[in-house]
Amino acid sequence: MFAGYPCIPGGYDEMVSEPGRVRRPWANFLTSLDRLGREELALRWEGAKKIIRDHGVTYNVYGDPQGMERPWELDMLPLIIPPAEWAKIEEGLIQRTRLFNLVLADLYGPQRLLREGHLPPALVYANPNFLRPCHGVLAPEQGYLHLHAVDLARSSDGRLWALSDRTQAPSGAGYALENRIVLSRVLPDEFRDCHVQRLASFFRRQSDMLLSLATQNRENPSVVLLTPGPYNETYFEHDFLARYLGFTLVEGGDLTVRDRRVFIKTLEGLRPVDVILRRVDDSFCDPLELRGDSFLGVAGLLEAARAGNVVIANALGSGLVETPVFLAFLPGLCRHLLDEELKLPSVATWWCGQPKELQYVVDHLDEMVVKSAFGLRTQALYFGAKLGAEERSQLVAEIRARPHAFVGQEQVTLSTAPSWQNNKLEPRPLVLRTYVAAGNNSFTVMPGGLTRISTSAAELNVSMQSGGGSKDTWVPTDGPVSTLSLLTASGQPIRAGRSSAELPSRVADNLYWLGRYAERLEATLRLLRAMVIRMAGESAADGSPELTGLAQVFVRLDLLPTRFDERVPLKELEQEVLLLIYNQGRTGGARHILGRLRAIASVVRDRFSVDTWSILNKLNIDGRSRPRRIPLADALALLNAVIVDLSAFSGMEMENMTRGLGWRFLDFGRRLERASHVVRLLRAASSRSVKTTAVLEPVLEISDSLMTYRRRYLASVQLPSVLELLLLDEGNPRSLAFQLRALRQHAASLPRDARGPRQTAEQEHIGTLVNLLGKVQRTGPGVASAGEALDSLLADFVVELGVLSNHLTHHYFTHTVASVSWSA
Repeated sequence: MFAGYPCIPGGYDEMVSEPGRVRRPWANFLTSLDRLGREELALRWEGAKKIIRDHGVTYNVYGDPQGMERPWELDMLPLIIPPAEWAKIEEGLIQRTRLFNLVLADLYGPQRLLREGHLPPALVYANPNFLRPCHGVLAPEQGYLHLHAVDLARSSDGRLWALSDRTQAPSGAGYALENRIVLSRVLPDEFRDCHVQRLASFFRRQSDMLLSLATQNRENPSVVLLTPGPYNETYFEHDFLARYLGFTLVEGGDLTVRDRRVFIKTLEGLRPVDVILRRVDDSFCDPLELRGDSFLGVAGLLEAARAGNVVIANALGSGLVETPVFLAFLPGLCRHLLDEELKLPSVATWWCGQPKELQYVVDHLDEMVVKSAFGLRTQALYFGAKLGAEERSQLVAEIRARPHAFVGQEQVTLSTAPSWQNNKLEPRPLVLRTYVAAGNNSFTVMPGGLTRISTSAAELNVSMQSGGGSKDTWVPTDGPVSTLSLLTASGQPIRAGRSSAELPSRVADNLYWLGRYAERLEATLRLLRAMVIRMAGESAADGSPELTGLAQVFVRLDLLPTRFDERVPLKELEQEVLLLIYNQGRTGGARHILGRLRAIASVVRDRFSVDTWSILNKLNIDGRSRPRRIPLADALALLNAVIVDLSAFSGMEMENMTRGLGWRFLDFGRRLERASHVVRLLRAASSRSVKTTAVLEPVLEISDSLMTYRRRYLASVQLPSVLELLLLDEGNPRSLAFQLRALRQHAASLPRDARGPRQTAEQEHIGTLVNLLGKVQRTGPGVASAGEALDSLLADFVVELGVLSNHLTHHYFTHTVASVSWSA
């Protein structure tokens, strides 16, 4: 399997020292893989990709056609680092974190480093990452960096260099954990035989450190993870870490500041927050003092931190030392602040703001990578060796015009490691991102990290945004492997946390609409399936009573244009129905509703188990299938598959979700949508212009009540009996009466003001709906024969259901006074 693996001349390969000679840490692993063989390894790789799909692991590459649906790229082979070398890396990483904490404490405090000449003032005052409002906001015990990430690369001589630091909101730790979960499952024997150090101890220490930072409520601290939202490229990681660490995932809109304290807005009221683990960049965290156009942060957050009422990890302003310009000054700072030599050297860096360094960069441009001194993401990288004469002249002119804005860095030839590509091993350049967690003057290093690889052996820019992949990172141990888990050991006391019970209003809102869209999608699919079955059946023909009647029902449900009220050729009807099934841009169609369902589910994915999320992923995959040679047959297969997926999701919801407020709002939305659908369907089917007798059986089929009707009535389908079954029968899960009973139970369990009236407004609205249903029951069969009376009653149901939804939204989600009127 490994014969013919190429070594890149002049480079360093992590696996082989020269062709045919394997480095010691890799020997046992490669022997084990060779026993597996190429075919078995390919099968394991397919299994890994399935786990990634089932877990919904994604990374959003901006501008990528797959958008948020782009699966995470994981390579089948890990990077293996020998334990002796890792011990030295740990020492260097901890020293580096200590150093950066001291630098930040000085620059946001007394600024002695500037006054004594250890740092040029331009590195701070010309740096857009220096946040002036944060000056004087000192972190407890100089703990600015609670999570510090360092990107490491190995040069051709085998030495490790620090390429860059991530100090404000480091990403990737969650992906490293997910990589470990996947690879340890598909290569379990190899993982055990290599005695790989586990990652759980790192996350346990990180969790404990964050909890210990609380200054207000030390007994039961509330920790939240602040995310920019589902459109961020690493949103999967935010959700994954929040669930794994047991913290509440929040967006900026979920938090508010009152009296210089941060609170989370929940359905039960405001709950104080003690620690914020943020994944939002510095300047976006507070629109009041930092960046006025930000919708991601919390107004007043900096003032709450200034008052010491909340701890933010990492501290606001810590992005200052993330900029590449600081790398040029780290050796001197380390000697001055720690009286030590820098153990983990940075890649050679020259700041062009100094005349001597500027000239050196210009003279040696062919050996340089030129980048923004202050880490501006809009600034491109310039590889000097690749520049033409004109490009070189333009770059030199730009550097001389704004020298303080540029740094030159020595271009390091990255080491390579084997990657499983096209059923064989190929070398890929790599960069290893390592992590240090800190708190209360204690430090812990993740034993491993996130290894990123480039898209090809010739590509020097290793970036996930450029389409690169990732590897798990294995650090073997010579001693026993820790079996620590984040699960509480048997016999240990369990601390009851408040965060597990908190439900932010935004989350309740999304769960409510997730229930509505799941039910709306199923109802639409059942409507479309009833039509497709009849179009593909042997009795399909122009002017068929059932097809004509169904088309008229579709018109009244706003699914087809009004011209389908008349007799329309079967071929034209078929084309319109297929558009409703496959066209993403068709409002009210299956793909459109599925897209809305997927978007809302992604926002609340932290509320679902892995099994439930696997079902939602399958739903999305099945819903993307395309028509082939027999469009109607393929459409019917798609409709059946997605309906089964929705049934599986409904089953997980009913049987696996804890009966908390989250489940109640999800089911509330489902019941209200089902009630609305059955009323609108019956109103459309009983319209005077519709051939009612022809559509009653399809209506029962759409409502999944046809078999019940046949067993109960043993007669031809009649409108009075259909109304009784779909409106009044409390034992039928598809009936209006059943939905109202469920809604009444939910309404009685929703949060309420103890000082308010005995009956809440939503209970009153549901009571109005029950009274309307009683009117139908008292009228009896006569209501079916009185077309206008039936239509009026059904219209009243539509209005009252809309009013109930409107009230729920304003009272629980937006917390405003309802002012929107609904009409039939």
